[in-house]
Amino acid sequence: MQPITPMPTQTRHPWRATARTVVAGAIGALSLLPTVAVTAGVDAVPAVAQAVVVAGAITRVLALPGVDAWLRAYVPWLAAAPEDKLA
Repeated sequence: MQPITPMPTQTRHPWRATARTVVAGAIGALSLLPTVAVTAGVDAVPAVAQAVVVAGAITRVLALPGVDAWLRAYVPWLAAAPEDKLA
């Protein structure tokens, strides 16, 4: 008999995963404001790479158990799972 694999929180709560990704992307995009302010000679490839790297780093930080516990306490709508759904 195969062990039962628990369903990931991204599957159980897709709107939360979406909200977390949108927040990470928005923070990543904010880091581009200085680049956007300079209109001449802006190369799009480094700007896109910067946004992707920052969003990836933020997403990784959001996945840390300590950060998720803090989110559950202070920003529950951004936590990986609702408090009542934690197993």
